[in-house]
Amino acid sequence: MRRMVLNAALGRTSRARRDPAEALAAWRERIRATLDAADIEPDAGDWAFAEDLGFLLQCLATVPELTPLGWTIQLRSAQQKFENRLRVKWIHARNPLVGEAPVERPVFIVGLPRSAAALAHRVLAASPGHRGPTLWELQRTGLDDAGRSRAAVERQLAALRRLAPDYDAVRPLRADRPEESAEVMSRTLAPLACAPLPDEYRFRLDRADAAGDYEHLKQVLQVLQYGERPRRWILRSPWDLAHLDVVRQVFPDAVFVWTHRDPVFAVPSFCAVAERLTALHCKDIDPVEIGSVWLPALADLVERGRKLRRALPEGAVADVNHHRFTGYPHEFVPLLFERVGAEWTASDRNGLNTILDDPARGRAHSSTLERYGLDKAAVAAAFGDYRQEVADLRG
Repeated sequence: MRRMVLNAALGRTSRARRDPAEALAAWRERIRATLDAADIEPDAGDWAFAEDLGFLLQCLATVPELTPLGWTIQLRSAQQKFENRLRVKWIHARNPLVGEAPVERPVFIVGLPRSAAALAHRVLAASPGHRGPTLWELQRTGLDDAGRSRAAVERQLAALRRLAPDYDAVRPLRADRPEESAEVMSRTLAPLACAPLPDEYRFRLDRADAAGDYEHLKQVLQVLQYGERPRRWILRSPWDLAHLDVVRQVFPDAVFVWTHRDPVFAVPSFCAVAERLTALHCKDIDPVEIGSVWLPALADLVERGRKLRRALPEGAVADVNHHRFTGYPHEFVPLLFERVGAEWTASDRNGLNTILDDPARGRAHSSTLERYGLDKAAVAAAFGDYRQEVADLRG
C-alpha cells in the first residue's frame, strides 16, 4: 500500500517518462541547466557520457511496467553521475597536479555476479596498504568537505530506504563501504537488472567504446588519492569482464582477480537479485523473461572475458574458485594476497575475521533455474566448457 501511494505521488512529477522522445528532450534540457550552473565547458567525452545516460532513460521510458518510483530512482542516478563527472573535471582543471599522479597496479575484481566478488573486494580493500573507493566517494567525488559529502549520501540512502524498504534487502548499500566502480560509469549492464529494456540498449552497449568510462574512472581515483599516502586501489565490477583490454589500455599494470562459480548456481542466484530489483522498479514481473535475458547476457560476458584474457600477459589474472574461497577463506584468502603481490599480515587475518563475522555479509538470493524457465542443459549449452574450467580450479 505504501508503495502504491508513493507511486501515485511521484507519478505527478514524472510524466515525461511516458514518451521516450519527451524523456530524452527533458534529459537534454536538464543537462544544459546543469552545465549552465556549473560554468564548465563540456568536451566530446562529456557529451558522450550524457548521451549514453540519456539513451538509457529513453529506453526506460519505453517500459510500460516502469513505476514512477523506478523512473525517479534511475533519473536521479543518471543526474548524480553526470554532476559528479563535472565535479571531477572541475577539480582536474583547477589543479593539474591531481592528474599527474599515476594509479599504480590497481586490482580489478571481475567475474560472474554472485561469485564472491564482493567478499574478495572487502577483504582486499581492508588491508592497510590497499583502498577501495567507497560509495560516497564515487557518488560525490571531491577534495574537500568529506564529512559533508558522506553525510549527504547517507541521507540519500536513508530516504531511499524509507521510500523503498525492500531495496536494502536487495542491495545493502552503505555510504562508507567499498562499492562497484560502475557507480561512475555511463555504460553498464546493470540497468537490465531493473527493467526489461529494449534490445537496442544491449546493441548500443556491445558497440560502444568503453575507453571514455575508464578514463573517467582513472580521473576519479586520482582525485581521491590526491594528498593521501599511496595505497593500492582495489576495484570491482562484474561488467569489467567484457573490457579487460580497455582496462589494460588505461591502467597498463592492472591486475585482475577473476572469481569463478558454476553458472548452474550463479545464474539463478543473480536472476533472483534481478527479480527483486525489477519488483522495485516495475509493476509486473516475469521471471521467465528475466531468465531469457540474463542467461545469454552472462554467458556472453564470460566468453568475452575468456577471449580477451588470451592477450593478457602471464600473471595478469588471479583465479578464485567461489566454493573454495567462501568455504575455506582462512586457507584461500592468503593465497589470493600472494597472487596479487600483496603481503598477508596478522592485521589482514584479523580484518578477515571481522568481515566473516559481519551479520550483514552474504545475503542469500537463492532460487531455482526452473523459476526462470531454465534448466541445467540450457546453462551447460550457453556456457560451453566454462563449467569444467570452474570445476578444475584449485584455488
